[in-house]
Amino acid sequence: MPLLRFDLIEGRSEDNLRKLLDTAHRAMVEAFSVPERDRYQIVHQHPAHELIIEDTGLGFTRTRDVVIINIVSKARTSDQKERLYALLAQRLEAECGIRPEDLMVSISENGDADWSFGLGEAQFLTGKL
Repeated sequence: MPLLRFDLIEGRSEDNLRKLLDTAHRAMVEAFSVPERDRYQIVHQHPAHELIIEDTGLGFTRTRDVVIINIVSKARTSDQKERLYALLAQRLEAECGIRPEDLMVSISENGDADWSFGLGEAQFLTGKL
């Protein structure tokens, strides 16, 4: 049920994007124990001048490969979140060549009443999910 939005600089190939999405999904399944088909991902590509992503004083430099992942999810533990951050950094570097310095992740939490997967129903509230 997590909804992932990826913001990145335009120019990646379709295969490159698919590998990025698949890798992020596998990390999500492992860290948050969500079902394999619980997959909601949206990619937004921007011209380079539309993304200003600095280092918050951490002392590293971002490249054109920067990836920002915004996640909307039900509440997760700090351990689950830290596991996700680590898995994303490790796997995106190993499988996609994205440096950990070029990855930024933000998680926003919400509750059961905040989701409708269709049919005008809140499936978590109705018991269908």
